[in-house]
Amino acid sequence: MCDALVVSRSSYYAALQPKSPRVPCTHKSHRALGDTERRDVVEILHSERFVDQAPAAIFATLLDEGVYHCSVRTMYRILADLDEVRERRAIARRPNYKKPELLATGPNQVWSWDITKLRSFEKWVYYYLYVLLDIYSRYVVGYLVADRESGELARDLIEESCKKQGILPGTLTIHSDRGTPMRSKPVSMLYVDLGIDKSFGRPSVSDDNPFSESNFKTLKYCPLFPGRMGTLIESREVSRKLITWYNCKHKHSGIAYYTPEQVHYGKDKELHKTRGKALLSAYEKNPERFKSKPEPMLVPGGVWINPPVLQPGLTVDPYEKNESGIFIKNKNSSS
Repeated sequence: MCDALVVSRSSYYAALQPKSPRVPCTHKSHRALGDTERRDVVEILHSERFVDQAPAAIFATLLDEGVYHCSVRTMYRILADLDEVRERRAIARRPNYKKPELLATGPNQVWSWDITKLRSFEKWVYYYLYVLLDIYSRYVVGYLVADRESGELARDLIEESCKKQGILPGTLTIHSDRGTPMRSKPVSMLYVDLGIDKSFGRPSVSDDNPFSESNFKTLKYCPLFPGRMGTLIESREVSRKLITWYNCKHKHSGIAYYTPEQVHYGKDKELHKTRGKALLSAYEKNPERFKSKPEPMLVPGGVWINPPVLQPGLTVDPYEKNESGIFIKNKNSSS
């Protein structure tokens, strides 16, 4: 049980021991200030002269005048007892956002979406590419290009993509960052209507939406990408070619060098057999060229966004399918 919970046995046994009630210390140090001296320090700290100064500055000012009452630490201790040590300025207090942990073991379980800017030839003018991506197959299930970021446009894109993929209520999670369109009322209401679970990355965390960011880099580094767009119509035509290339021609390293379309629609299974036969034929002709019998790469059986940490330095292994279609741990994983 301790190994499963990553708890040392000594801590477990110590927690079982009854704890004796803590007896407050009644002994007063001989170096402590007396009640009269303490009141004098409080009056000095509350005086109009020093009310807006820090204890260290008050201490130094009085010392310059040849006066010593107590140390700077004692001043802070007295103020803490009066509950007067706090931040005076209005500073935003950010809540502790939970790290998203999502697992997809097949297509249409977890989608990720984001918006990227496409530069035009005119300064400060951009077009916006919305991309909805299946994280398991890396297949772009929906996209659009617009001249603005809009929650209404995002809602229409998600709704149309869900209809096209035949998504049933309660079967899909959509992950995104915390941009304005992502948290807009139209999108939130659509999630409720379609029974979609929503997931958001943490603020100022760059790797909570890795699949969409990787997709944008792949598209923008493609030779088909012109760099700048002339008009909105041109940007839509270019985006159509890019998405078609990405879905149907791009051999993705994260899915065993199949195309996203092949993995999303299950075509990789037949291709896996074809690759296996080709490798076996090459092995039989020249076995001395191989250290062992070669096998084609498998598409990972499970894809994580932020895999949970089980032990310090170890994470959950990615899963892969065996020949019977059962999810097993990846043999090539180092964890």
